Amino acid sequence: MIIVSGWLRVAAEDRDAYLTGCVEVMTAARQAPGCLDFHLAADLLDPARINVYEAWESEADVEAFRAGGPSDDQTAQILGAEVRQHTVAESTNL
Repeated sequence: MIIVSGWLRVAAEDRDAYLTGCVEVMTAARQAPGCLDFHLAADLLDPARINVYEAWESEADVEAFRAGGPSDDQTAQILGAEVRQHTVAESTNL
């Protein structure tokens, strides 16, 4: 399993519009082969931060989905980011 997690930073006044613009991407991701979960969410403490979480069955699934990448408009709005990809060897339900 692959987990992608981290955060994006956009101008606080643009965050809601940025997230609204991501609805189509989130919908497409959740329908993509191998997607187990995908969401972007407003951080409750930092008005400029967007939290990122994705879970995929395999690295190939992530790469196939990422081939499209974010739009140029979305990329231009990102002021900072720290997003990492993790390979998970084992998981346990809680």
